[in-house]
Amino acid sequence: MKFKTTPYHFDLLKDEERLSAFYEAIKELSTSQELAYDLGCGSGILSFFLNSYFKEIIAIEQDFKASRCAKENLKSFKNIEVVNEDVLKYDFSKKCDLIVCEMLDTALIDEEEVPVLNHARNYLKENGKIIPQGIINTIELAHLERDYIHYDEDVNCKTLSKPVIYDEINFLNDINPDFEKVITIKANKDSLVNGLKITTITKLNDNLVCGPTPMLNPPLLIPLDEKNVKCNDLINVKLKYIMGKGIGTIEANYY
Repeated sequence: MKFKTTPYHFDLLKDEERLSAFYEAIKELSTSQELAYDLGCGSGILSFFLNSYFKEIIAIEQDFKASRCAKENLKSFKNIEVVNEDVLKYDFSKKCDLIVCEMLDTALIDEEEVPVLNHARNYLKENGKIIPQGIINTIELAHLERDYIHYDEDVNCKTLSKPVIYDEINFLNDINPDFEKVITIKANKDSLVNGLKITTITKLNDNLVCGPTPMLNPPLLIPLDEKNVKCNDLINVKLKYIMGKGIGTIEANYY
């Protein structure tokens, strides 16, 4: 099936690793369930994957051009309704068996996954599921070539420690968007540290993880003041941000 898309959603569809991960997670669902919500449905590709498993799918997309593409792509499926609306303003009238929400980005900082799920989770049945199931965030000491917050997309970044898991989020639980933590990281070489590298791994379900991929949570690079460290030094870093409010909320410094 050929999908009509916006330029942005075309790039999403080209990310085969991301797309196949969601496809495999949906394939593991039981058949003949009642209702799924596809939140931020974009071109409608995930609703297309869901079609065989649900009697009813409500696909919600705020962007008018993307929703128009989704309506065209999915018009032959009588069990799928595409709604052009902000999820936070949508009038949910019934509870569902599944929420699919792919409003993902690194550490959930610059997209609306957290506010959307905290709202929509109220309309999930007691034994309902969410795809993806959650995320795992890791952090490393790094030497960066740029002195501003940016994503790791074809830039030089030398990591100077092993990854440390600093946060794990289960999307079935209510999420506090205000993150603040002191993290201890061990340097693995004598070096000059001037930044941090945050990597987010997406947990689709208990058996399947993905990322980062080109269009799914590219690592985030955060500058710090320069600091000379020795191998095995323990460096305490205070990291703070607000999930869903953008990278402008990020604060990071040595503690």
